[in-house]
Amino acid sequence: MARVSQEHLDARRRQILDGAAICFARNGFHATSMQDVLKEVDLSAGAVYRYFKGKEELIGAIVAEVLGSVRAAFEEAARQSPPPPPDELVAAVLGKTLAARESLVVDGRPAFPRLIVQVWAETLRNDQLAAVLREGYGSVRAAWSKIVEGYQGAGMMRTDVEPDHVARTMISAVLGFLAQQSLFEPAPVEILRDGLRALMSMRDEPVTS
Repeated sequence: MARVSQEHLDARRRQILDGAAICFARNGFHATSMQDVLKEVDLSAGAVYRYFKGKEELIGAIVAEVLGSVRAAFEEAARQSPPPPPDELVAAVLGKTLAARESLVVDGRPAFPRLIVQVWAETLRNDQLAAVLREGYGSVRAAWSKIVEGYQGAGMMRTDVEPDHVARTMISAVLGFLAQQSLFEPAPVEILRDGLRALMSMRDEPVTS
């Protein structure tokens, strides 16, 4: 029997994860069955269960993958001296995250923001998923705190604010932006970038244009 290449295995896993993401974004976690996922990816039960035992493993893998890539991007930024400015950094990381999933569409709109909201709802009743989310967000917060320390060390940011407080605020801005996209309409990441840039430019005295 011919040996299946790692490339084929990775592509099949990607197919399953993307199909499940669309199903979860469309109907929510509880309203989605494994049969729905099988139909979406057009694979047999055996082919899918070879990779994932059920919905819980699927949603956990999706969340871990997204948070892992975001954490890695911020950890890389933290190693730069100084790190890129917050407005540029957030736009770059969020833009890359959305672009990697731009092919996932539900009802003509990006599926990823809707998926994020569905994940939040599920964590309220799924302790296992909540643990995955807490660990992932904790690592992102830690990476952002390192970035803030880099800003402070370079004299780019005031030092009388705890780095973790800034980290939480930056994460909140991104999550709020994604929530708006899910609830209202898609918007380019440049809007978030420009808003952060304007806030960063504030002075103690009025600025005349």
